[in-house]
Amino acid sequence: MKSSPLSLRKQKLSPEASVAKAARDLAFAKTPARRAKKADSQMKHRNSPVNKNKDYDHKSGTFKSVKANRGNDGQGTKKEGKSNYKI
Repeated sequence: MKSSPLSLRKQKLSPEASVAKAARDLAFAKTPARRAKKADSQMKHRNSPVNKNKDYDHKSGTFKSVKANRGNDGQGTKKEGKSNYKI
């Protein structure tokens, strides 16, 4: 059985650090801005089922491939800021 390619990307953290990271990630996912983006994206997906395998890009206001959206169109994520998003 071959191993998953995702296991290669997993961070090697101590158990304490792993628990702390999980708590930080959950806290970030539950911020008001993040919840608003999730709800907005879900609503747009329900209204447009044609874009089933695409992510909604809140910066450009369009549906993009997962690779293009999460990689910021090849620019990385350092240039992204809170003021660049439309909800």
